[in-house]
Amino acid sequence: MFEFCADPASLEGASWLACYLTTGKHMNLYWSILTVLSLLLITAPTALLFGFAGASAARSTFMPVRWVGQVYVAIVRGVPDIAFFLFFVIALDQGFEYLRHQVFCPDWAEPIRQGNDFIVCKAAKLPLSTSPQWVHEVYGFMLAVITFAIVFGAFAANVLLGAMRAVPHAQLETAEAYGMHRRQVFWRILVPQMWLYALPGLSNLWVILIKATPLLFLLGVEDIVYWARELGGTKHARYTDYPHGDWRIWYFLGLLVFYLVFTHISERVLAKVNRRLSRGQATVGATP
Repeated sequence: MFEFCADPASLEGASWLACYLTTGKHMNLYWSILTVLSLLLITAPTALLFGFAGASAARSTFMPVRWVGQVYVAIVRGVPDIAFFLFFVIALDQGFEYLRHQVFCPDWAEPIRQGNDFIVCKAAKLPLSTSPQWVHEVYGFMLAVITFAIVFGAFAANVLLGAMRAVPHAQLETAEAYGMHRRQVFWRILVPQMWLYALPGLSNLWVILIKATPLLFLLGVEDIVYWARELGGTKHARYTDYPHGDWRIWYFLGLLVFYLVFTHISERVLAKVNRRLSRGQATVGATP
């Protein structure tokens, strides 16, 4: 990046470090931070939508819908995150390719499942082998968002369901006594009130989501943990103009600081939101 970086062998001290930290590989590390932040910004509202749908279904008076909501929450919450991430992404990817295979290759005669192999026609591959690299990266990121949203949506559903049950039933009965039908009571009374009870649990879930972002590595997304391991190891250093020893401890120490600072900022922001929502309410977090 800098002109004096043309001859790395002649550098030392701060100049060497400045050139080392601005190599192309390190730029990938910095971009991966944006990848993690983008994942959080997209996944959080998506997971909240999954959670709201799951909680609404779990409290439905229609039994089949209620069962769907309860099964979704029970299964996803009961399966370890790592096992779910390893299995679901493969199943989701193969599901997309199977649907495309049925559309683009209806005359395919060979079986799709051949032992441990999943074989579809070239037109059904997703993404196509001829697609540019950015398409593969966007596709992998999309699978990561869907997986994270489904997993954390189940936890959000459990939090929101508890918050819905915490709203005083007398308020709902009063609304019905004033002539509101069930849908009006749900959207005008229950939903606005439940956020006050749900925010502490959702705040904890947000922190857990931040801590879970290193699981991106399991999904094939080159996140900050991947690049910290690659750049800090001696194997990578041997193939660059900036050789060094095993520096993984320093890279992972940087990750520790990043996650601690980000979590601290998040907690302060969420605490302010909680105090604002609690203002005038008869709760522990209420302010006069």
